[in-house]
Amino acid sequence: MSYMALYRKWRPVSFEDVKGQDPVVQTLKNQITSDRIGHAYLFCGTRGTGKTSIAKIYARAVNCEHPVDGSPCNQCPSCKSILAGTSMNVVEIDAASNNGVENIRDIREQVQYPPTEGKYRVYIIDEVHMLSIGAFNALLKTLEEPPSYVIFILATTEVHKIPITILSRCQRYDFKRISLETIAGRLRQLTEAEHIEVEDKALMYVAKAADGSLRDALSLLDQCVAFHYGKLLTYENVLDVLGAVDSGVFSSMFNAVIEGRTKDCITQLEEIVIQGRELGQFVTDFIWYLRNLLLVQSADDAEGLLDMSEENLKQLKEDSTKTDGNTLMRYIRIFSELSNQLRYASQKRVMVEVALIKLTRPSMEPDLDSVLQRLKQLEAAVEDLEAGGFRPGTMVTAPMGAVPVTAGVQPQISGTQGQMAVPVQGGPTGNPPETAGAAGITPPNQVSLPPAQLEDLNLIRNEWAKIIRSAGGSARACFRDTVVEPGGEGCLTIVFLDSMSYDMGRRPTVIGQLEQLVQANYGKSIYFKTRLAGRGERLPRRARCTQWRRSLRRRDLLFQSVHGHQLVDLVAAAHHGHREAQVLLLSVRKQRKIGDAAARPHYI
Repeated sequence: MSYMALYRKWRPVSFEDVKGQDPVVQTLKNQITSDRIGHAYLFCGTRGTGKTSIAKIYARAVNCEHPVDGSPCNQCPSCKSILAGTSMNVVEIDAASNNGVENIRDIREQVQYPPTEGKYRVYIIDEVHMLSIGAFNALLKTLEEPPSYVIFILATTEVHKIPITILSRCQRYDFKRISLETIAGRLRQLTEAEHIEVEDKALMYVAKAADGSLRDALSLLDQCVAFHYGKLLTYENVLDVLGAVDSGVFSSMFNAVIEGRTKDCITQLEEIVIQGRELGQFVTDFIWYLRNLLLVQSADDAEGLLDMSEENLKQLKEDSTKTDGNTLMRYIRIFSELSNQLRYASQKRVMVEVALIKLTRPSMEPDLDSVLQRLKQLEAAVEDLEAGGFRPGTMVTAPMGAVPVTAGVQPQISGTQGQMAVPVQGGPTGNPPETAGAAGITPPNQVSLPPAQLEDLNLIRNEWAKIIRSAGGSARACFRDTVVEPGGEGCLTIVFLDSMSYDMGRRPTVIGQLEQLVQANYGKSIYFKTRLAGRGERLPRRARCTQWRRSLRRRDLLFQSVHGHQLVDLVAAAHHGHREAQVLLLSVRKQRKIGDAAARPHYI
């Protein structure tokens, strides 16, 4: 006798043999025992979850002469003929190849004849979503009101392609993916019955690679056993057959990515290619590894969600502490996009290498996640500098090409211009001091600055707008609409008027840049604190003036836009509840009554 594949040989023959679909099985058994059998069923779910197997078991059960608790006995003549495929009561149709209107018309003609033996005629239409629109329309009436002895069982993997008129005429049963433990337990039973020696770790990996499909798991197991026939099936053997990579390789690759070692990433990928591993499987498994890292980092009791050994779980916890969740989600996003692109790519290795370079170099991507990661790297670098003894408020470094400030020399502060005058002190021979910037040249000296006194703080408060204008870049945008107030000895508090500027301006890097700017220009050690102005808070006069100027500026812009037909837009905006439009419309009406354009308020 020819060899039969494992998934065919071990196909379930009763409801008790079905694994992982207990709700569906129990419902169907209750219908048989209570004689509440429907006329149309729809079995939907992913591949290999038991839809066709349960349909065949149900067809035998409704025609069985001696059912046992809703299950077929498989011993009566009706059950034996259905099992042998010789019964006329069970008709199995493949909708992928019989999807025309003519095939459905043949079914409509056949249902007119009652069964010669048994109680019901069962029509199993597999992959029903492949039927054409005309075939669905031809099936509607027969599906809604079939003869009392006819049962339709429709099976599909893509339920969204079935018309709603068909769905409303069927009892729908959703088949869920089979759990990892259930698949592994079933594989263990089959290997014991087939006298196959296999490691538990190998079975777990086969179950994981099946992705919730018991049929796929049996096919993969059959493939691995054929390659190592008569030998102990180990975990390494399964990896060789399936072209997969061990979890230790993922840990090493992840550490190289975190540390920015691009060369090591490319070298490890080259070793994977030389070993003959499948790159698509490598990308999929690496995504799962990143997912496990994210679960361990996000959940306190993630051990129950991860089925792995204690050694691998310990390594996973150690790797999860090396980065944050946002970075992990960025990695998952990049590799998920890569997984979709590899299906149609001709140069898979090149695409995987490019993805690894993206992970190690966030500057290559202009998206927000990459920018946040670069900011975190900068903040980490600043923290390392601070841990090494660097304090932005106590030390100052002269810029490239500038004259260094030497110890014992007191900088002079200009009260009118807010600039620092630094005396030039030459060396022993009277030559100018050395400057930094070139390789091998000694950097400028760093000196401690004296703490700021009350008059220094008042000077900075008075010249705050000038300081912000000279800052430039992101600091200028963050501190544009801010005011400063006393914050203690040698300290000022920056008060932000809106939350967006507050979130950006309170970063240590931005505050450090501002402190260095003030210290370089005024020669005093000043610290800055930040806070967000609360709602209803009475701000200092300086802050109120700032808010007044902003409101007048917006009002002036709105006022300048009001002439001719644009007045209609203003009226419409005021009618829909726009507060500034309402105020401006009231002002316009008052000015028209006065008839004097000089009635505008004085803008500052």
